[in-house]
Amino acid sequence: MASIARCLRAVRPSTLSRLSQSPRVRSNWRATSVRCFSVSPIRDIRKYTKQHEWVDLNAEQTTGVIGISEYAAEELGDVVYVELPEEGKKLQAGDTLGAVESVKSAADINSPIACTVTASNISLEEKPGTINQVPEDDSHGGGWIAKITVGEQGRKDFEALMNLEEYKEFTGSESEEH
Repeated sequence: MASIARCLRAVRPSTLSRLSQSPRVRSNWRATSVRCFSVSPIRDIRKYTKQHEWVDLNAEQTTGVIGISEYAAEELGDVVYVELPEEGKKLQAGDTLGAVESVKSAADINSPIACTVTASNISLEEKPGTINQVPEDDSHGGGWIAKITVGEQGRKDFEALMNLEEYKEFTGSESEEH
């Protein structure tokens, strides 16, 4: 956003006075009335499982990120330990990816889709509480668990998962049961 803000910033008066004093150079360039902006989504495509994991895939659905949902993080309480997957590990949907331990309980983290782990969030080893603070943040300092590559089976698995609206409805009904 900073680069857009810089582009849209008003020209300073001192710059205008310098421009008006400099000689004009004619150009064949003409401004058009149409402005092209990217229409790509701000975030990757995110879907959820009934076990409260999420997976983000890029637009080409070839790479992604896996983590646990905010709902799961709240239910677990303060996370004190995170077991991370090994790089290169090949997983099928439902396979154990890792585990989280909290002051309340321990839970396995299952792979939402078939994939291969390319990186683990090693910062969670030192600061497991990051999952409680920003569980669905897939940035450098976020609570994501693993980065992955996805094949054809993973894309098929992904289509069967819940979108955000379906997941909110699911967690709302789950909360009512308790």
